[in-house]
Amino acid sequence: MKINNQLVLTYFYILIYICLSSGVILFNKWVLSPKYFKFPFPITLTMIHMGFSGAVAFLLVRVFKVVQPVKMSFQIYATCVIPISAFFASSLWFGNTAYLYISVAFIQMLKALMPVATFIMAVICGTDKLKCDLFLNMVLVSIGVVVSSYGEIHFNVIGTVYQVTGIVAEALRLVLTQVLLQKKGLTLNPVTSLYYIAPCSFLFLFVPWYMLEKPQMEVSQIQFNFWIFFLNAICALALNFSIFLVIGRTGAVTIRVAGVLKDWILIALSTVIFPESTITGLNIIGYGIALCGVVMYNYLKVKDGKTTNNQPPSDSLPSKDWKAEKRSSNVYKDDNDVDASKGLDASETVLDEETPLIPSNVSYFGRGQITSR
Repeated sequence: MKINNQLVLTYFYILIYICLSSGVILFNKWVLSPKYFKFPFPITLTMIHMGFSGAVAFLLVRVFKVVQPVKMSFQIYATCVIPISAFFASSLWFGNTAYLYISVAFIQMLKALMPVATFIMAVICGTDKLKCDLFLNMVLVSIGVVVSSYGEIHFNVIGTVYQVTGIVAEALRLVLTQVLLQKKGLTLNPVTSLYYIAPCSFLFLFVPWYMLEKPQMEVSQIQFNFWIFFLNAICALALNFSIFLVIGRTGAVTIRVAGVLKDWILIALSTVIFPESTITGLNIIGYGIALCGVVMYNYLKVKDGKTTNNQPPSDSLPSKDWKAEKRSSNVYKDDNDVDASKGLDASETVLDEETPLIPSNVSYFGRGQITSR
């Protein structure tokens, strides 16, 4: 039987994505956990990720010139990139802090709320309309998360609040990305995203780090293993590029299916690697209910996207000169992507632990943040 090399390569990329996505989350949990590596400083870990990613992006853009920087004025940077970076830094900070209090499995279940938060923020900001079918799906997802939370044996209010706050911050970041960047015709690929956003996020994280973690690090005896943090940062960076590769070879639907598979694998692995994590029947039932809502939500969004794509061009579409300028700025566009001028939905962005920077027309299935999460 003849083997299709391209198909094998595609599945290989998907496998890499699943391994890196799960690995980064488990790696971060292991580093931050007081029971294992004993480095309970989530802001510091996130700053390491941001600093490393920003440095690599700078080398690729300015030194090796692998990609060209996007044409961006100071006004656009100040009014668009800085606010987005602020919410991005906040989502990483709160999301990583949650690992100190609750299990990886429960965090993944809470992340099912991501489309709910994004949908609410999009409606409030006027980038999406309140539709009955989508609203009912959001109610179903919320009920599932409530059931899952009720069944959590080691439920912790502080950890849950941190995680939910991180989800809200990420939802705001997604909506702002749509309103501030995509409406201006700016779409960033993984390298340029890191180039512009990572340094700014690093600076935003410096203030809470200086006030909250620096004093603790001075008085507590911590272990700082350079190679552990270097490997952790490389894994987080590699995850950005793995999502880029998978989307480029397969498209939106495949990455969403892979995300669902990754979530279930991650929940199962976390209970093996971290024995203190216990999954109950209510956890599974609740997460299953929430997942059904998320699947239906993504189906409706994909259906709406196809309807939008089939509509004839309107007079509001940008000129050919604008499109030519956009192509020259090294913008990545997937075959499944919708033109930014047609209203890319904020909820249709690939999200993963350490990778919310990639704007693509992909609905959410299980979030992760550039973080460091």
